[in-house]
Amino acid sequence: MEIWVDIRNGELPVVSEGIDRYWVEKPTQENEFSVHEALIHGPKSILGGHFVVADEPSQNNCKAAIGSAEWLLIECETWSMIPLENLIAARQGSATKIAAIISTPQQAQGAGFALEQGVDALVISNTKELIEAALITKSQRHEVQVKSQDEGKRQAEPYELGSFSIQSVEDGGIGDRYCLDFTSLLELGEGVLVGSSSSQMLLIHSETIPSSFVPTRPFRVNAGAPHSYILLGNGTTKYMSELKSGDEIMILHEGGTSRVATLGRIKIEQRPMLKITFKTLAHNRQKPNEGHVFMQQAETVRLVGQHGTRHSVTDLPQNTVVIGWFGGVGRHVGSAIESRVEER
Repeated sequence: MEIWVDIRNGELPVVSEGIDRYWVEKPTQENEFSVHEALIHGPKSILGGHFVVADEPSQNNCKAAIGSAEWLLIECETWSMIPLENLIAARQGSATKIAAIISTPQQAQGAGFALEQGVDALVISNTKELIEAALITKSQRHEVQVKSQDEGKRQAEPYELGSFSIQSVEDGGIGDRYCLDFTSLLELGEGVLVGSSSSQMLLIHSETIPSSFVPTRPFRVNAGAPHSYILLGNGTTKYMSELKSGDEIMILHEGGTSRVATLGRIKIEQRPMLKITFKTLAHNRQKPNEGHVFMQQAETVRLVGQHGTRHSVTDLPQNTVVIGWFGGVGRHVGSAIESRVEER
C-alpha cells in the first residue's frame, strides 16, 4: 500500500520517509502527481481519474472506469466505508488500483483494511498525525501480507500422513480435558495432530460434524489431556498444558494439506477419559511401533479415518484404521533432535 501526501500549498513534507507520492500543482518528478479536470497527471502521462462519490450514480461512474485506468482517486463527499468496499469488490480481477482521500487517523484503518484487502493508496494532508496513522496502517498491511505469504507456503507443503491401527480402547480415568477454540473456522476433514509421544500423533477431527445432541462448534477441537504433544504452526511441538491464547497451531486436512490457525481460548474441564492405543502399520515404511493418546469419552470426539471416514472414540473397534503423522525423531523443548528418546 502506498501513501500520497498533499503538499499543494508549497510546504515541505512533515515526514518524508515512507511516503510514495506527492500531490503538487505541477509534477516534475516521478513521485509527483497533480489533478486537473478529473484526471490524475504524472510528469509524463495520465495515471488515472479523480472521482467524487456522493451517491449511487457517481459510484457507478467510478465503477465504469475500472479496467481502463491504472489509478482511481476516490474522494467521498461524506466519508463512508460502503462506497470504498463496493469499489474494491468491483475491481477484483482487474489491474486498476484505488487511492482513497482520507481526513482522520481512524479512516486510515478503515480504508487500509476494507474488505480485508484495503485500498492501494491512502491520500492525506501534510499533517504529522495523519502521516503517522497512515504509516502505521501501511506497516500493518505489510505484516499481514508477509504472514499470509508464509501461511500460503505452509499450505503448499503437504504433510505425509500415515495409517495407524487401533489396538485397544480402555478406561482412562478422570482427567483434565483441553478444548482448543480457534479464532478462525475449521472445515470438515480438518483437525490437529496430538499424541502422548511426539513421534506418533493422531489427527483429531474438529467439531464440525453435526450431532443429534449438541450443536457443532466449527472453531473447536477437543484435543485431549494436558500431557499430550500438539504440533505447532512452525513445526515444533508443545505440551497441551503449555498452550496459551495467541499460539499458532498447525491445522491438518485429511488430504495432507496444512495451514496455521491462532488459538483464541482454551477450555479445561475434568472429564472421563479413554486411553486409545494404536500401532503404526508396516506400509508406513517405518518400524511398526505402538503409541497411545488420551481423549475425552464423548461421542463428538472423533479420529480421522481413511477415505473420508471419521470415527467416534466411543465406537472404535480393534483394528480400525485411522490416520496421523509419524514424527520419527525425539523432541527437546519442542524441537526435533537426532537423539535417542524413548516415550512409553
